[in-house]
Amino acid sequence: MKKIVLSTDNKNKLREIREILEDLDIEIFGKSDIEGLDFEVIEDGETLYDNALKKADAMARRVDLAVLADDTGLFVNALKGEPGVHSARYASEHDDKKNREKLLNNLKDKEDRSAYFKTQIILIDSEKNIIPIEGVCQGRISEVERGDNGFGYDSIFIPDGFDKTFAEMSHEEKNEISHRARALKNLKEKLENL
Repeated sequence: MKKIVLSTDNKNKLREIREILEDLDIEIFGKSDIEGLDFEVIEDGETLYDNALKKADAMARRVDLAVLADDTGLFVNALKGEPGVHSARYASEHDDKKNREKLLNNLKDKEDRSAYFKTQIILIDSEKNIIPIEGVCQGRISEVERGDNGFGYDSIFIPDGFDKTFAEMSHEEKNEISHRARALKNLKEKLENL
């Protein structure tokens, strides 16, 4: 079985990635699954690619396994792409509720509620090759929070073609269409060839 280390301790992200890649013969570890990997990476890049590469590179220098890191942003057209690369820290450092409240408040007088999620993945294979992959999910921002599943902005993001937010969907439904799912589906072929 192949092994890959995710440069994250985000349990929701780890679960989602494991679910999406479960049909591959790959064992997926998070940072906390391996002793001595309690380092932090400052995500101060100007793009999702910059941040994903920083996280992947930091992990690749510490392990002799393939490494996967990602960075995701929600880009709202009426707000000129905000929160974008700053999505996790939009209102407050990793406070999902405050981030959603700020976004809804900033959109309250806007007619255009179109938005998209983008995930940038960086795979560094065991030969230290850097392989970038991305996935995008178009949609719109709801007027109010809806649903109890998911995390981050899931309770206010309605993907195109649906009437419900990511947080109103089952994990299986979301994992069919989400930005991360699309990026990971693009990644599957590359992982099979590791």
